[in-house]
Amino acid sequence: MPAQKLKLLSFSGNTRILHLSWMAFFISFLVWFNHAPLLISIQQSLGLTDQQIKTILILNVALTIPARIVVGMLVDKYGPKITFPLLLGISSFICFFFAIAASFEQLAVARFMLGFVGAGFVIGVRMISEWYPAKQVGLATGIYGGLGNFGAAGASISLPIVALLFGGEDGWRYAVALTGVIAFVYAFIYYNSVSDTPKGSTYFKPKKSGGLEVTSKGDLIFYLIMNVPMYAALAVLAWKLSPSGVSLLTTEIVQAIYISLFILYFYQAYHIYQVNKDIFVKSVPAIHRYKFKQVAVLDLAYMVAFGSELAVVSMLPLFFYNMFEISAVQAGLLGSGFAFMNLISRPTGGLLSDRFGRKVALSFCIAGLAVGYYVMSQITSEWPIVFAVLASMACAFFVNAGCGAVFAVVPLIQRRLTGQIAGMTGAYGNIGALIFLTVLSLVATKTFFLVIAATAVVTLVAVQFMDEPKGQMAEVLPDGTVQMIDVN
Repeated sequence: MPAQKLKLLSFSGNTRILHLSWMAFFISFLVWFNHAPLLISIQQSLGLTDQQIKTILILNVALTIPARIVVGMLVDKYGPKITFPLLLGISSFICFFFAIAASFEQLAVARFMLGFVGAGFVIGVRMISEWYPAKQVGLATGIYGGLGNFGAAGASISLPIVALLFGGEDGWRYAVALTGVIAFVYAFIYYNSVSDTPKGSTYFKPKKSGGLEVTSKGDLIFYLIMNVPMYAALAVLAWKLSPSGVSLLTTEIVQAIYISLFILYFYQAYHIYQVNKDIFVKSVPAIHRYKFKQVAVLDLAYMVAFGSELAVVSMLPLFFYNMFEISAVQAGLLGSGFAFMNLISRPTGGLLSDRFGRKVALSFCIAGLAVGYYVMSQITSEWPIVFAVLASMACAFFVNAGCGAVFAVVPLIQRRLTGQIAGMTGAYGNIGALIFLTVLSLVATKTFFLVIAATAVVTLVAVQFMDEPKGQMAEVLPDGTVQMIDVN
């Protein structure tokens, strides 16, 4: 595909696909976080305890880790045109279920199921990679991610107003249901407005389903090892719901979950082997090889970038509130700046990757992220509050730019596997959030920031082992001929 100037104000060609896709992602985040600004109303309406509210928050992210893996496989096999509308349509009915919930148990089940909509990001990454050339894909995915992520902020801004307009004890129900209606309607709009590829292009699909294709025995072992943290993260979530945590689940149920996760890992490992068993019989031709270390490095980078973003966004208002003795409203506004940087810095990270190289841009962002969190660890009540806010926003720039730089590389590894690679990378972002929030529950805030900074330094070293995408990647057309796709 020849490179053309990216015209954001246009609504034709690949720009049209970009706008339609980020809006679908925006709506998926609107649905995913539609409960957050309404928690006080929900708590009062159903008489929930603080522990039950915390459980709802945990359940909201629990399913997203495996969901991103599953959705990555589905989008690679069936394409974004089908997968995104299905995700939005199914999620709309779960929204309605949440809106009519009459007990904590019903709320908990609905919230757990709604974690699936958090995988919407993966679908758009595959779509953007099909419509934009390598020289623009970083900026395009950055714009897609930056505007789409703003759906969480959109929920915080709009839904309390909607609830207030309907008024009464059930105002929150109407606000949540409205997001379901929006998702349902947009599912039809998206399906009837997009195509998986530009006219004349081929949508390459994986040769087999059930796991990511790798191209060497060493990469297969590496891939199996990198799957372990996903199951470990789900085990930690189960522990948080056990009597040792919020007591939503009994000890027997939690033990059953542990055993199930253990069995499920080996079940998945068996399917991964089935997908890749041919590498034990014959070597993969050089033209079709890729290095799994590329995926592993991106997993770690997204873990520290997006993982720390999710963790810090959830604790920053309280940090400012306790540190500077300001009002809760002021603390919330000051803390929101961290998330708002997404609009600017995520596209900037992608643009830097397009202009100066993927490895250089990612190294720059991770290094800045490490320094940023170290500076935040030094904030005390003696700092002028304006300096503390500026320090947090400067850190947020590198954090979000790092997210953009990661997904500027994801589409350039192996085209037919882009959804699965994006799914695994995205899952590691949620794993990072869980790790850092667990650390926060055990240590002082200063140590929390230092742990993230130290993790970033280790990740920066790992990034140096990533190869700069260059040359071409090969995909096989349905008639057996090989098509070469530029990656730089």
